[in-house]
Amino acid sequence: MVMPAYGSGAQPTVWQPVSLDELQFLKSQLCGKYCFAAGATLLRTQWEGGLVPVPEHMISLTRIPDASDVYVDGDDLIIGALTRLNQCAANIHLQQLPLLQAAINAVAAPSIRNMATIGGNIVSGVGDSIPALLVYEAQLHWMTNSGMEIRSLSSWLNGDGEGSRNPNDVLIAIRIPMKDTPSSDTISEPTSAAREISFYRKLGRRETFTASLVTIAFHGEVGTDGRWNKIAIAAGGGSGMAMRLPESEKLLLGSEVSIMQASALAATVVSEFVTYGDAFATEQYRNQTAGNMLGAGLWEALRS
Repeated sequence: MVMPAYGSGAQPTVWQPVSLDELQFLKSQLCGKYCFAAGATLLRTQWEGGLVPVPEHMISLTRIPDASDVYVDGDDLIIGALTRLNQCAANIHLQQLPLLQAAINAVAAPSIRNMATIGGNIVSGVGDSIPALLVYEAQLHWMTNSGMEIRSLSSWLNGDGEGSRNPNDVLIAIRIPMKDTPSSDTISEPTSAAREISFYRKLGRRETFTASLVTIAFHGEVGTDGRWNKIAIAAGGGSGMAMRLPESEKLLLGSEVSIMQASALAATVVSEFVTYGDAFATEQYRNQTAGNMLGAGLWEALRS
């Protein structure tokens, strides 16, 4: 039986299961009076700021086997949810996912990336990696009360159609299909039949170590006929939920590539992107900025 690692007084009791079976057992025994932790960088910030209460129990996920591995499984790349952000940025397999690498390198400071995990960045619901992962059509492997389940990142963000997410579910791994994934921050020619246009951008209140105001990710594939045959666009930022932008994608998909599309894309993004306002930026500012960033990014890529 798993035993607590430590905990006394006002501090939570910390449990360190060494298998998924032990983790499932703890979940059933602690009756929801717990939180999960790996790097715990966001949790500490939330506790210190009084945003969430310190739990009675904390379940550390750091000893779960295979949850920190990155490996290829057929046509898919598997990233363990407990993989540290700095390890993701340096991993040879993830070099094939430059949009994700750009997003990870934009998270906080290097010292934070040495501790924080990609799973924590996703489970926060507002991590900088999420727009890039949406463009990559990532799938999430969850351990639920009824067993292992796979859900798309997009459906999880939207509450699987039910408007909510289960905080008792544990993210174990991220699966990314590697066929036809974006492979550049500019224009490239991965095959003789198509070229790719991809970019990721983040705007913060200062250059580093700050929550983003807006993050965007774009991937397009241009066929030999000069038309867009593949488009994926996502936007997010701050404490707002990131989202794919299907109307903006439809605007370009199947049309002839032209630098003049940049302004039309910007306008469509402004009307489609659902965001919010706070003390740092209004909703209108975030909408307009997302549109400008995507329009400018497309303009820069097409003129280079």
